[in-house]
Amino acid sequence: MDAFEAKERILNLRKILEDANYEYYVLANPSITDQEFDNYLRELENLEKEFPEFDDFNSPTKRVGGLVIDKFNKVKHKLPMLSLPDVFNEDEIRAFDERIRKNGFDPEYVCELKIDGVSGSFHYEEGILTMGVTRGDGTTGEDITHNVKTIKSLPLKLKKPVSIEVRGEIYMEKETLAKLNYEREKLNLNKLQNCRNATAGSIRQLDSKITAQRNLNTWIYHLPNPLDYDIHTHYEALEYMKSLGFKVNPCNRLVKNIDEILDFIHEYGEKREYLPYDIDGVVIKVNDLQMQQQLGFTSKYPRWAVAYKFPALEVLTKLKDIVFTVGRTGRITPNAVLDPVLVMGSTIKRASLHNEDYIIEKDLRIGDVVSIRKAGDVIPEVVEPKKERRTGKEIPFKMINNCPICNEPLGKKEGQVDHYCFNPNCPAKNIEKLIHFVSRNAMNIDGFGERIMEDFFNLGFIKNIDDIYHLDEHKKDLIELEGFGNKSVDNLLEAIFNSKNNSLERLLFGLGIEGIGDKTALLLARTFKTLDNLKEQTFEDLQKIKDIGPILAKNITDYFNKDENLELINKLKELKINMEYAGEEIQNNDLLTDKRFVITGTISFMTRDEIEKILDKYGAKPSSSVSSKTDFVIVGDSPGSKYQKAVDLNIPIWDEEHLRSVLTDLKEI
Repeated sequence: MDAFEAKERILNLRKILEDANYEYYVLANPSITDQEFDNYLRELENLEKEFPEFDDFNSPTKRVGGLVIDKFNKVKHKLPMLSLPDVFNEDEIRAFDERIRKNGFDPEYVCELKIDGVSGSFHYEEGILTMGVTRGDGTTGEDITHNVKTIKSLPLKLKKPVSIEVRGEIYMEKETLAKLNYEREKLNLNKLQNCRNATAGSIRQLDSKITAQRNLNTWIYHLPNPLDYDIHTHYEALEYMKSLGFKVNPCNRLVKNIDEILDFIHEYGEKREYLPYDIDGVVIKVNDLQMQQQLGFTSKYPRWAVAYKFPALEVLTKLKDIVFTVGRTGRITPNAVLDPVLVMGSTIKRASLHNEDYIIEKDLRIGDVVSIRKAGDVIPEVVEPKKERRTGKEIPFKMINNCPICNEPLGKKEGQVDHYCFNPNCPAKNIEKLIHFVSRNAMNIDGFGERIMEDFFNLGFIKNIDDIYHLDEHKKDLIELEGFGNKSVDNLLEAIFNSKNNSLERLLFGLGIEGIGDKTALLLARTFKTLDNLKEQTFEDLQKIKDIGPILAKNITDYFNKDENLELINKLKELKINMEYAGEEIQNNDLLTDKRFVITGTISFMTRDEIEKILDKYGAKPSSSVSSKTDFVIVGDSPGSKYQKAVDLNIPIWDEEHLRSVLTDLKEI
């Protein structure tokens, strides 16, 4: 075969395979058999090897992966990939509709399934796929082009030669996860826990061949600039993207009112467990694009869309045992050991039971059939025992008297329900302290999971916090450990080195001083600027700071009065760990600084998180409950009992109009 004939055949084979992929993965209506597809693919691979001058970046042969990159490059989105505000019940959905109607609109909505996967942006130039990018932080994502090319439902070439960006969800089907886990189990590998986590791990592989083996999928649901294509409604945009060859979920519906939205939610709430993929809610969008533009955006969310989240699913399983763990402060936590059960895609084997009172209040007994749910769709929770299922063989709970690790007697602190191990040398405390130090809200050392820290502790590499910064001395030994290699060890050591430059509040939180959470750590760092300044404060000095009471002041002074803690701080200084505040300074404001605020109800033009960030910027203190110490209560739509309590206590109340006026004066909106 000469070069001319080869080129013709290569182009023909690519067309056959592209059409076959579209028919199989998008239309679910194949016109050729798997055997025929494999034969065509093999023929194309051979021709491309024989005639490399006709190689193409977007050939169907590239779907199998094989490209390996060193790292993920950052890509700034042309338009931000904003998240959606969550709503959890009918009242909040109706409030969303009412806010839009108060602006003088009579909207139609599009209801779509909220796919539980990883958001992505896909770019095409003249119909050819050129780039895939993760959502990232909404402003900047990571270039994952080498991996998205392996997703067979995502076209490498569109049906029309248009230049376009589309956005959608990368996901894994339930059956795919089951097959992967079956194969992994045979190889004695850990199972992938759920479709979302499996997708996130698969799409961020440096080697695209691994991603190709995971058989990921896509649903496309958003066109960022529809007016450029003379499209005027979201529903038209979905149909247009479908016409280009994208896989658009057929389970969407154009609805005219709230009752039709609720019908859609109810319908798919019942169908949810029977779908071949995971969903965790329903997305509701205003259909008219001009109306969307007029409604506009907050700094974080569009005002024309919400995501309804399904309530947590509950399943039944057996409480096999109750075991105890020791936290970094010595706190003893009872944990339920459960017959493994699948809850919303995750296999649950354990769940925290918090403390003795919690177990007694629920009357939990070993051997009970219990209901389990994932609180907030994340944390496994034991809801209740099914007492009607008891046989009489269940064993009542009895609290232990000695530490399960060091066997020292347990005790309680005054006014607390928790039990504690007071042995300062208890090994379990050391492991938990180390895990806490590297955690996300503390020093945020990426790559340090709990299991890895436990392994390093048991192997003798890390016994104390300062040992973390000597881990590079064990690099050769680390590389030889199962599951590690040059690249992963280098990444971990780099993350450890970078953590030296963290601002003081992260170090303060990481040290594990009892009672100091991340917000209190930030308050102390802003107030005293350096760790040395904080260390020199007396009990009386600390109590002068608003929100630092006598218990916390004592905890802080006690910490700095212990020789072993001062020795650790000196070692960290020698290791060049930053001990100064490096964040933004509070912008003092007579109206806001040092004032305590409570927010209740739904604010139409800004989320609660956004309001709290602005308050924090000016030194105000957001609070969750109304008391005589509250300075102001901000009230939105459908306020709860906090509003009435504020009225009863004669606390000044800001409505939306007043809040908007204040924020406008501050140039925050």
